[in-house]
Amino acid sequence: MLCVLLAVSIRHKMTTSRQARALLAGLRARQSAMVGLLGRFVRAESPTDVKTAVDRFGRLVAAEWRRRGARATILRQRRAGNHVQVVWPAPKARRKSGQILVLGHMDTVYGLGTLRAMPFRQARGRAFGPGVFDMKGGLVIALFALEALQATGCVPSRRLVFLWTSDEETGSATSRAIIEKAALRSDAVLVLEPAGGLDGRLKTRRRGVGTAELIVTGRAAHAGLNPQSGINAVQEMALQAARIARISDPRRGITVSPTLAAGGTRSNVIPASARLVLDLRAERQSDMRRIERQLKSLRPVLPGAKVEVRGGFSRPPLEREASAALFARAQEAARALGLPLRETFAGGGSDGNFTAALGVPTLDGLGAVGEAPHSPNENVILNALPERAALLAVLLDALTSPEF
Repeated sequence: MLCVLLAVSIRHKMTTSRQARALLAGLRARQSAMVGLLGRFVRAESPTDVKTAVDRFGRLVAAEWRRRGARATILRQRRAGNHVQVVWPAPKARRKSGQILVLGHMDTVYGLGTLRAMPFRQARGRAFGPGVFDMKGGLVIALFALEALQATGCVPSRRLVFLWTSDEETGSATSRAIIEKAALRSDAVLVLEPAGGLDGRLKTRRRGVGTAELIVTGRAAHAGLNPQSGINAVQEMALQAARIARISDPRRGITVSPTLAAGGTRSNVIPASARLVLDLRAERQSDMRRIERQLKSLRPVLPGAKVEVRGGFSRPPLEREASAALFARAQEAARALGLPLRETFAGGGSDGNFTAALGVPTLDGLGAVGEAPHSPNENVILNALPERAALLAVLLDALTSPEF
């Protein structure tokens, strides 16, 4: 029996390693089935902004979980695709108060029809296609991890909740509150975003991410006849951009990067308005808050100009303190399986940023191994699929044992 697979007692280690490797062998025998389901998932296009497509894919995902005996619920949305929540309950007599939350998303960045130019295909031990890596591979891994647990006869003392959302790629506007509510009921959160690098590293740190907009208001005037009567909004924007550049501190993981600029109407008119869009990144919540304060405190340089800053961070950082203990557990699981496992830092954000900011232990990057997300070459390594499913199964077993 696989339950309590990661018991710390030395006398269990030989047995548990043998059990874990048997589980991995069983999943390797199921690799072709994993690839087949991955192909079905990729061919079910699900761009974030096409609700009917995401909903159709969500029904497919829910059906796969129901086939495996789990309870799948469609969380209906008006402004986005529906989300899917899956529960694998433990018996009430043994169930502990906390649950384990597994997070992922069903939406992709690819528009409908992308499959015509970028079909699902296999070559050189990899599978290619829109969303295959980010993150339909992770959805397949979760399903087969549950199958592996069921095959051992393991009955967890905590329930497992799998939450698959529809709008992660555009900022999780409708799913964030659902994610945070589920996280606050959880003892740990595992995120099936893609792994970092071709060696399958887990993501124990992520930068916080946001967007801010600097709005500058001046006064129009003729650029030749009476420029002094105007207040040049583009000039004010440039002066503010120089100030903003000083906020960045790459050594601390802080970047405030101007990414879009606009202003003016004609070449002979002093511009009355301008705007500057800023990409915000920070590795620590304290830095995130400080950046927002600095931006809100900007004051005009030119007499009579007005400046306003809108927006801010949309995802807080995932700091390593939230991941360290879970990563240690994952390393134990990997050792039992005979697999190497390392950690890495990711510059972008995920839904795990939300849960970590709530103080809930969160580990990211447990999904597929591959490369080139959001590109025509997006791909996953096929023989890594059963390895990742085994890692997730063993880790879930550890986290749902009475000892956790």
